Amino acid sequence: MNARALAIQVLARVRATDAYLNVVLDTQLSESPPKDPRDAALVTELTYGATRRQLALDYAITRFADRKLDALEDKVLAALRIGAYQIFHTRVPARAAVAETVQALKEVGLTRAAGFTNAILRKLAALPAPPLPPASDVALHLSVRESHPQWLVERWLRQFGRERAEAMLVADNQAPAVVVRANTAKVTRDALLAQLQEMGVDAKATTVSPVGITLPSVGRVEDVYGYAEGLWQVQDEAAQLVGVYGAIPETARVLDACAAPGGKSCHQAQSHDVVAVDLHAHKLRKIEAEARRLGLQPRLKAYAHDAAEPFPEEWGEFHAFLVDAPCSGLGTLRRHPELRYRRKEEDIARLATLQRRILENCQDAVPPGGLLVYAVCTMEPQEGQDQVEMFLRSHPEWTAEPPVLPGLKLPLSQAYLRTLPGPEGFDGFFAARLRKLY
Repeated sequence: MNARALAIQVLARVRATDAYLNVVLDTQLSESPPKDPRDAALVTELTYGATRRQLALDYAITRFADRKLDALEDKVLAALRIGAYQIFHTRVPARAAVAETVQALKEVGLTRAAGFTNAILRKLAALPAPPLPPASDVALHLSVRESHPQWLVERWLRQFGRERAEAMLVADNQAPAVVVRANTAKVTRDALLAQLQEMGVDAKATTVSPVGITLPSVGRVEDVYGYAEGLWQVQDEAAQLVGVYGAIPETARVLDACAAPGGKSCHQAQSHDVVAVDLHAHKLRKIEAEARRLGLQPRLKAYAHDAAEPFPEEWGEFHAFLVDAPCSGLGTLRRHPELRYRRKEEDIARLATLQRRILENCQDAVPPGGLLVYAVCTMEPQEGQDQVEMFLRSHPEWTAEPPVLPGLKLPLSQAYLRTLPGPEGFDGFFAARLRKLY
């Protein structure tokens, strides 16, 4: 099956099952691996690109389709989006984009829809540029141009102002760099950087995280030096900063209350004994496999448990809790582009209620003098700063206590860690470091 046909299969399955794009893509590429690695790169580019640009592509397609897009078969709509994406956002000649996409649709068994698809794509190819709503309606224009739901654009314009909101929208449509965290239980960041460069990898130290390395576009990360040896783990720089900002003393036992997918658990296990907890038992298997690969399994134990319910006494006492709470995920839209179309504005309040339950349960288990690091991968105040300040107002025995990290300049807002999507290259994160006084 050629790259475009594979891409149609992936997008159709994502739409039909509401699955995550990265999971479906990885499964499809492992089930039907292309002979040429460049084809795997093309499938990735087409599926992520068409998903990131979906609202704008649909706005263009709707001008020429004689039926509602929701009524189209999954594979037909996937083919239209993939064709339109190539026409407007790649250097593929328009004629080739149309012909190859129509041929791919035939290859996945939908010859009967080839004429309909061909007609629309040819009309799109004749346009001088992608159609857009008038620039005078700022929120609608940006919503379509940058393919984010209008409620989210309006929210960011209110919270961050036009310039920053627009930078965030633009950043969400850029492919993120591959960033890894050095496994300091085995190697220093500088030593790993030197080893990668000796192996011919154009690796660079991250600008803020003291343990991060940015890799070039590498294809399969499993093939890069150091993966099999457990010398590093893939983790965005902003997520690394949560662990750095936590500055948990090395003698502390740590409970990671919402551990999946396990990057922060493994980060802590490089220098602490960690109990990693997640509601879903199947997610713990991946954490345990990563701990084995990194050589951290003696220090990391994983259990299925609801973080909103009291923890079993037999687990013993913990001196520090990491609460990387379930959240709207709006800081990670460049990595999970499909999430922007699934999130609803009311999800934020619903998730804030769940976060509060987890926070209340975990704070109860922290001994006097202990730490709690609360983190979310979103920029929403209701899930971040407002959540923490409401907690502190109702718990006078707690205080916000930023870390003392000489020589390290973290992106802090008051006492809190805050990163935003934008030209800096970060995912959007918020974290608070809280101390129980008595």
